[in-house]
Amino acid sequence: MSVGEVPFSDIQNKGKATLSAWQRSGARPLRVTRRDDEDLVLMTAARADQEREVLAAATAMVDALLHSDDGDLVRKVVEAAFPWVSYLSVEEVADFVDELIASLRAGSSLDNPAPPARTIETWRHTAEVYADPELARILSAPSEGDFGAVSVPEL
Repeated sequence: MSVGEVPFSDIQNKGKATLSAWQRSGARPLRVTRRDDEDLVLMTAARADQEREVLAAATAMVDALLHSDDGDLVRKVVEAAFPWVSYLSVEEVADFVDELIASLRAGSSLDNPAPPARTIETWRHTAEVYADPELARILSAPSEGDFGAVSVPEL
């Protein structure tokens, strides 16, 4: 049995043995795969607390860096962490950094990684468009008019 990933059925059918093997392996986060729904991750509460603390510290460090007088250093750090920003303009990189810090703060205060993850994903998609000249041309072309009302999608 792989200790880094187990099927959900192992938790159900061999719960004690599966959890014992996981704990003996160092209790790193364990992916619990499911066929009928999204996979789960099992971790100790202490590990979850550590991850929250690390995110809060990283957010504070980046925020402090942004408030330093060395704008060139900020850009170098961002480019090292997110190489795809090379496809963004200087103004867009500044907007990305501002949005990232705001979403990191918000996510940290809510104990929710979704806001910064969404910010990163959105800006990465923007860079992907700029990286493909044909796609950038198509998406930046003037619209050929109003295509009418859009129906509300069914949930």
